[in-house]
Amino acid sequence: MSDKKSLGHNSKKDFLKKPVEHIDITSFDARDIISSMEKMSFVSRETANAANIYNEMLKDKDCTIFLTLAGSTSAAGCMHIYRDMIKYNMVDAIVATGASIIDMDFFEALGFKHYQGSQFQDDNELRKNYIDRIYDTYIDEDELQMCDKTISEIADKLDVKSYTSREFIVEIGKYLKKNSKKKDSLIETAYDNNVPIFCPAFTDSSAGFGLVMHQEKNPDKHITIDSIREFRELTEIKIQSKGSGLFMIGGGVPKNFIQDTVICAELLGKDVDMHKYAIQITVADSRDGACSSSTLKEASSWGKVDTTKEQMVFAEATSVLPLIISDAYHKGEWQKRSKKNFSKLFI
Repeated sequence: MSDKKSLGHNSKKDFLKKPVEHIDITSFDARDIISSMEKMSFVSRETANAANIYNEMLKDKDCTIFLTLAGSTSAAGCMHIYRDMIKYNMVDAIVATGASIIDMDFFEALGFKHYQGSQFQDDNELRKNYIDRIYDTYIDEDELQMCDKTISEIADKLDVKSYTSREFIVEIGKYLKKNSKKKDSLIETAYDNNVPIFCPAFTDSSAGFGLVMHQEKNPDKHITIDSIREFRELTEIKIQSKGSGLFMIGGGVPKNFIQDTVICAELLGKDVDMHKYAIQITVADSRDGACSSSTLKEASSWGKVDTTKEQMVFAEATSVLPLIISDAYHKGEWQKRSKKNFSKLFI
């Protein structure tokens, strides 16, 4: 017997009724919850320790804070958390999957939405209605393809040369300043606050579909994405930083990309410290030997992360992230930080 079933939907509009609402970490104060969790055990104490380390990062005037995003938490209701981390000067640079930035944030900035659904719905029925599923969340594939086409249109209007993903996302920020349907997206907020966004696997997303369309239309004169120069740019931020801390959601390419800046700087003859602080929220099992699941202590053996102030939180991020960031917001250490404005390094 199949574990999938029809839930009584007949048409696309029946599926796409209840939009995902993004949580507002300023609307509730999680300080007492985090304080109580500190006296508990298991994931509760891990979460409280992560919150304390993050507040130490915010207190440390020399610390550059890197946020890495992998997985689908932006589609699941955490998008405004990441935006507010930029808005309130709680992060200095972002390394993310292309999907987190384009398929989720840019997608919503164009006026589209993610919808609550069910993981038990018959996927064949979803496909017939041109609906994509991320666990229990639905996306209108027709709208997602409009996102692809918009990326292509942005690329069509750019000077023909190579761009890093950071540079291309700056161009998206400029586009959104004039054309966004939903204001204050992550991309637009980062653009306004000189917070660079890097997507090392940029083409593994709607950006890739859009850029393929752009090159197909312009076989002799088209833009390209330079991932090598991008790695050098991100490494330059590490070189320019007296200290650094990582706040990592999930793992994957973003996690490894930012950790590798320490090794890259060393190979370039620069004297840099390992990342002083590190937090990772993940459900990955470290026994498979993968990057996503490798512990922060393991990263220390590669010379990437110091083990003095690190915390793995083995939890699904939407369940603990709002508490950690709300706690930090209400403690207010971000108000004492100077803006790094790292986007200006590359002007």
